[in-house]
Amino acid sequence: MKKLVLLSYCLLFSVALQAQVTIENLLNVPFPTNLVASSDGKRIAWVFNDQGSRNIYVADTPDFAEKKITSFSGDDGQDINSLLFINDGKELIFVRGGAPNSKGEIPNPVALQTDPDRALWIAATDGTAPRKLTKGFYPKVSPNGKTLAFLNAGQVWTIRLDSAKDAQKLFHARGSQNQIRWSSDGSKMAFISNRGDHAFLGVYDLQNKQVTYFDTSVDHDSDPVWSADGEHIAYIRRPNVAQALPFGPEREGHPWSIRKVEVSTGKAVEVWKAKTGRGSMLHDGFPTVDNFLWWMDDKIIFPWEADGWQHLYAVSTNGGEPILLTPGKGEVENVTLSVDKKSFLISTNIGDMDRRHIYRVMPATGKMQAVLTGENIAWSPVETTAGTACLRSGAKAVAWPAIITSTTQAKNIASGMMPKTFPANDLVTPTAIEVTATDGMKIPGQLFLPKNHKTGDKHPAVIFFHGGSRRQMFLGFHHGQYYHNAYSLNQYFASQGYVVLSLNYRSGIGYGLEFREALDYGAVGASEYRDVEGAGLYLAQRQDVDAKKIGLWGGSYGGYLTALGLAKASDLFACGVDIHGVHDWNVVINNFVPGYNAERRAEFAKKAYESSPVNFVKTWRSPVLLIHGDDDRNVPFSETVSIAESLREQGVYFEQLIFPDEVHGFLLHKNWMAAYKASADFFKRQMVEKK
Repeated sequence: MKKLVLLSYCLLFSVALQAQVTIENLLNVPFPTNLVASSDGKRIAWVFNDQGSRNIYVADTPDFAEKKITSFSGDDGQDINSLLFINDGKELIFVRGGAPNSKGEIPNPVALQTDPDRALWIAATDGTAPRKLTKGFYPKVSPNGKTLAFLNAGQVWTIRLDSAKDAQKLFHARGSQNQIRWSSDGSKMAFISNRGDHAFLGVYDLQNKQVTYFDTSVDHDSDPVWSADGEHIAYIRRPNVAQALPFGPEREGHPWSIRKVEVSTGKAVEVWKAKTGRGSMLHDGFPTVDNFLWWMDDKIIFPWEADGWQHLYAVSTNGGEPILLTPGKGEVENVTLSVDKKSFLISTNIGDMDRRHIYRVMPATGKMQAVLTGENIAWSPVETTAGTACLRSGAKAVAWPAIITSTTQAKNIASGMMPKTFPANDLVTPTAIEVTATDGMKIPGQLFLPKNHKTGDKHPAVIFFHGGSRRQMFLGFHHGQYYHNAYSLNQYFASQGYVVLSLNYRSGIGYGLEFREALDYGAVGASEYRDVEGAGLYLAQRQDVDAKKIGLWGGSYGGYLTALGLAKASDLFACGVDIHGVHDWNVVINNFVPGYNAERRAEFAKKAYESSPVNFVKTWRSPVLLIHGDDDRNVPFSETVSIAESLREQGVYFEQLIFPDEVHGFLLHKNWMAAYKASADFFKRQMVEKK
């Protein structure tokens, strides 16, 4: 009996050890992306990134038992995306490999002996080994399912799926071609030809082998959508702004419009035009949407910020006043057209600013119906014959594929793949708070308190800043893997006794146009620093925080705010972890706008420099850990090289963790592990252990 009791105790002790809140146990969980459904709704597919090994899984209605159909192994950094069912759901097209950098180099963070590429693959859903089709990306299958169109090297190509012939370039055009769209009968293909400071709508006739450009102008046309009969194309027109630069507020401008062209005659008319003022500029606020227009019977559905929030509207194809389809304070994000093309599934934070919920929108009736709400964070909804499937998470639940069972409940698919080491029961539930910036603006955030928090105890604290800045953190695990990981690290810090504040600073999304397009933000004034300082003062005044032990951390734009806080307020912030952060706006803007010339834009360049951490490096005293990959395509690696040199000159203590051949959003699981372990160790040494 004693041996049995001892054995039971040992087993319980072993399970308890396995489920501890460690960085490994938090990050070693498969992360799902690319959820899609077959056209008949009987099958779904998604990608699981399991500790760096990315593979495709399928599941059939009604039981949704998962089946792995690819067998890629190893933490090799080769992404999988763009899943596309073909052949009545019996096969899947997908893209494997990352996008090239400015030198044409495909990401290769593990130095594979064979040159990696970005290629189209095909896999049978019965588990037959997948095969590579050809180099390319952005797959679009023809209506009859026999031809696959795709992009490669700025041109449109096709490959027959019912033969062994090689891919053929469909035509050759100047500029870079994108946004390819088959007509309903497969005889024509619309596309956008981007020429830099202007972009044309084009149509290729596959029978006559001829390209025709429609309604050409000096502006930017985009987002073509065919009418059901193939006789018309609707598209968006945005006036060109030659002097436009990123990372500064754009509250209004020359209004954008929706136009329509009759393909047989080339006659184009304006269907609708945004009003001047609020909503006059189109916000690219749909992270997983392929097109910003939907043609539905006699209506065109489109996004607009007329009331300061990203909503869906419907307008007659013959023009007139648009009708608001998604009323309420909040933003519409994912949009999926239903199988019968009569309604939309959307994810939105309308009614719950700190989460994402799923609703069905019915343009014919103007009604919005809840599909999944409650404490769920849900996105990527798709229709199946057994109900709506989605990806969802929660405060203590990681992102996972699920089938919705009621308006507040969903059941996980592939639940047996959840590692038993994931410490769900030992995580904390953050609370939504507001802090007051030093200019009086109210700034939202989420507060994590240690699980055994007691009144009167003094804790070290950390403030987390997301990147973007067009991002928003939630009251739970995020839908993007980068921030899903960040939420995990915030949970880890809370488990180690830190008070954690995840700050949704101004210029982020989720809180409307005026919050996002904050005055003087970014490169034209760094007004977000007032939020950084306000958050620091908020924590310093809390009775449960040691005011001398407040750290900052974040990546990209979050690294920028970390560096800015340390440089301007080393007396308030003890230390920080700056992951691929922005340190000189003039350098980073040039990376996004290659034609940017600081000498010709002297007034702007001066303000940009004054808004950069490098401008305040002489008052920077707090220690910092710098983390960066040297194949970063978003923030040049030189930003970390330069700030390290400046810190050396000032005698500021810094440590560095550099990943060769790694990109901005780390592709290797081991690099996430290394970065987060180094961050935790740095904070521990600089704050917890330092007297």
